[in-house]
Amino acid sequence: MLAESNQCVEVEGNQYFPPDAIKQEHFKPSATHTICPWKGTASYYDVEVSGKRNQDAAWFYPEPKPAAKQIKGYVAFWKGVKVEK
Repeated sequence: MLAESNQCVEVEGNQYFPPDAIKQEHFKPSATHTICPWKGTASYYDVEVSGKRNQDAAWFYPEPKPAAKQIKGYVAFWKGVKVEK
């Protein structure tokens, strides 16, 4: 398990986990950044489990635009990472 929380925030169908809900040992900073017109600039993590790395499989907004301030620092997943409610 990479993260667990009852305090997730859903945005555009993605579950964003609070920063303290992720298991930091599985997250390696990535140099990747993308820009969302209304959320701002996203930063990414490579997710590593049992020696296998899933590049850019998690993202977060360290300094989101005002419209997305509720997800500041929260982490979301994609690229085959399964999120269960």
